[in-house]
Amino acid sequence: MSAAQQIVKSLNTAKEVREDMLLIFSSFDNRLSNITNLIKKDSDSTGVRFDAAEKVILRWDSSSSNPDTSRHSLPWEDSPHEAAEYLSAVDELLKLVVDVSIRSDNEIMDRAEAAVQLAMSRLEDEFRLILIRNTVPLDAEGLYGSIRRVSLSFAVNEGEIDEEFESFGEVDSVRGCFHDRGASLGDDLCVDLINADAVVELKEIADRMIRSGYEKECVQTYSNVRRDALDEYLVILGVEKLSIEEVQKIEWKALDEKMKKWIQAIKITVRVLLSGEKRLCDQIFNGFDSIKEICFSETAKGCVMQLLNFGEAVAIGKRSSEKLFRILDMYDVLADALLDLEMMITDEFLCSEAKGVLSGLGEAAKGTFVEFENAVKSEASKKPMQNGEIHPLTRYVMNYVKLLVDYSKTLNLLLESDEDEEDDGLQSEDSELETTTPFAKRLLLLISSLESNLEEKSKLYEDGALHCIFLMNNILYIVQKVKDSELGKLLGDNWVRKRRGQVRQYATSYLRACWMKALYCLKDEGIGGSSNNASKVTLKERFKNFNACFEEIYRIQTGWKVPDPQLREELRISISEKVIPAYRSFMGRFGSQLESGRNSGKYIKYTPEDLENYLLDLFEGSPLILHHMRRKNS
Repeated sequence: MSAAQQIVKSLNTAKEVREDMLLIFSSFDNRLSNITNLIKKDSDSTGVRFDAAEKVILRWDSSSSNPDTSRHSLPWEDSPHEAAEYLSAVDELLKLVVDVSIRSDNEIMDRAEAAVQLAMSRLEDEFRLILIRNTVPLDAEGLYGSIRRVSLSFAVNEGEIDEEFESFGEVDSVRGCFHDRGASLGDDLCVDLINADAVVELKEIADRMIRSGYEKECVQTYSNVRRDALDEYLVILGVEKLSIEEVQKIEWKALDEKMKKWIQAIKITVRVLLSGEKRLCDQIFNGFDSIKEICFSETAKGCVMQLLNFGEAVAIGKRSSEKLFRILDMYDVLADALLDLEMMITDEFLCSEAKGVLSGLGEAAKGTFVEFENAVKSEASKKPMQNGEIHPLTRYVMNYVKLLVDYSKTLNLLLESDEDEEDDGLQSEDSELETTTPFAKRLLLLISSLESNLEEKSKLYEDGALHCIFLMNNILYIVQKVKDSELGKLLGDNWVRKRRGQVRQYATSYLRACWMKALYCLKDEGIGGSSNNASKVTLKERFKNFNACFEEIYRIQTGWKVPDPQLREELRISISEKVIPAYRSFMGRFGSQLESGRNSGKYIKYTPEDLENYLLDLFEGSPLILHHMRRKNS
């Protein structure tokens, strides 16, 4: 009996055909004559179940004009029992629509399809409302607080030499500003984008909609709501919707702020928001792999494209040296993000766009570095530093490259393709390098260009001694910046030793250019005879000339500046070792012949101890005039 009943039901035939089949079954066996009653009873039971399910669906019909049957004003989440009843009614309908006894009855089938359509409309609305109501606001401050910040500082230099070189000065200046090298998010950072309790309800609704063939409506509803949420998150992170043209019109200071926010937004978006969205899609659409992939891609696309558009605008924008660090930051963060994106997103177009922007940022970084190299070579300010101090170009370039070392890995990758083109210019310098990475080679070439430029600028000084002081100051500054940073590992000890040797050579040249005339006054030649019968006229002239030379040197060189205290002290010691013994010896041999005469103080104005004290005033950068010496002498 059960077998015959199931056969009739599964054949899904029209009523008239079914009755004929029942007669045929009856003719085989009299016991089968009761099958008609069983089929009727089963049909009656199915009808009761359908009516009950339909009643529940209609009771929640938001379009019903009957207030007794409409419950659309009652929030789904506030009535969990009714919600469970509604979902059970939907399940019942989905079972019944495949039932033979329903499908063979056109009237009931029409009612069933209408009820399912009504239920899906209601579930779609509830799906949207639950998504909206349970979206968790983004705690931007909390996320930024979880970012480990690493800052490199540099200061604005007040000395003007060229627009290209106005942004960098001495790192230790009190007017320092900060360049955020970048910050990383903890690997375990994870946030809920939807309240956890709502995820179960969303999955139950999604399951019913997909089983009913309404997956398109489900995906569209989910994607629209979550796409709007991601847009709002970007606003909270400080990322605006800007066209490429708008980005390129922004002044540098404002653009720099937007680039910083973009860098942080990329990290948070990929590592937190998109990974959260991926996890949410996996939970809600578990069991429907293709649907969850489509859903995630549609949700993420708008957000990712907005970020990529800004990156593209920066990549094709005007190149200037101050942008390089921020562009490298953008390149690094997008390169890291791309690895995560490719694992999360199956949309080939989106991944291709991200790779294109990454490539563009790499080209922009390389081009900006080349612009900087050319600017160093061609900087041609003709105004010499009055006191021989460190040139603003030197400060700018060395602080610039000191910061660049943090990007060695990225720059090696980007400059590798250009390595062959630069080899010819490095043949003479290459032997100095202890490492031969692409960046190290370009760095050596860059500092060599700086040294050549400084050599040209030193020729602006008419005073040969000041020429030497200028080169000593600048080369020592370069050496110290290299030695006290990661630059030393790239350029090596041999490079440092060679530059220190140059500083010593310039110190020797300084002594020769500046003090030879004064020392000549203390020589015995031309005085005439022994110390006892030396010409007093000649002695007076020698002491007078020495005093004049010393006073002139003092007046001028107290205004010269040697910022490094060790170099300043070494120069003073070198001068003292040359001048004081010679003066003491000359005075010891010939001073007595003048001391007994009238106006001896006019010629022997200083003791050796006086001279040593006066030497302490040299290279302080504060010119001292002649009456200062007279006051000390008196």
